[in-house]
Amino acid sequence: MRTIVLAMACISAPAWLAAEVLDSSASGFTVKETLTVQGAPKDVYAKLLRIGDWWSPDHTFSHDSHNLSLEAKAGGCFCEKMPDGGGVKHLEVVRVAPGSTLVLRGAMGPMQTMAVEGSMEIELTPAGGATKLEVTYTVGGYSAKGLTTLAGVVDRVTLDQFTRLKNLVEHGDPAAK
Repeated sequence: MRTIVLAMACISAPAWLAAEVLDSSASGFTVKETLTVQGAPKDVYAKLLRIGDWWSPDHTFSHDSHNLSLEAKAGGCFCEKMPDGGGVKHLEVVRVAPGSTLVLRGAMGPMQTMAVEGSMEIELTPAGGATKLEVTYTVGGYSAKGLTTLAGVVDRVTLDQFTRLKNLVEHGDPAAK
């Protein structure tokens, strides 16, 4: 049944996106999102770095995406300032190729309390007059309940976030439909 639902979702999905759980097991998973963004890679990259402008406040600890920052340098932080002076390190930047690649490490959201590690690679490549945006997030480690059930949730959240980036680039509004 799951295969039928996935096949129907792929058939009905817009041509500009592909979301996929590449693999999933009790010890980890890999999700991949592929979107076509109408804009040059350098422009998409510039908007990507302004993460507070497009990340959903629903997926922050402070409920305010403008508390987010992303430092595009090795050792840089995808971090969140908290109103009480606290903070959250969502991911650490481990590789930067300006305009084309950003690789980050860490466990996001509720996975921060689990014994897991993740690697997120964001690649931007020219695609005619547009940009092919590929986001691959691989997570592995231990959770008493296993990680299998998290793959679909992480896939949906990741797709939602990067669709918001696409909407910002193309429409000036991350929530555009």
